[in-house]
Amino acid sequence: MPHVIVKLWPGQPAASKQQLSDAIVASVTDILGYGADSVSVGFEEVSPADWMSQVYEPDITSRWTQLTKTPGYGTGSSH
Repeated sequence: MPHVIVKLWPGQPAASKQQLSDAIVASVTDILGYGADSVSVGFEEVSPADWMSQVYEPDITSRWTQLTKTPGYGTGSSH
């Protein structure tokens, strides 16, 4: 605990994903005080054609008030 899931479009190289994962782990350990062994990070690639139905609607729009950073696109951006 905690487990962080990053959802993104396909195409990012493995090295970039690893760099982001390392940065997330470093931030979690620094800010929240957890040890690195307690943090896990996963990546889920979602095609641009499926983004709105598989990510935006279920994870963003339906949880808008729980987000600490909102996107500047989609219908929820006007909230």
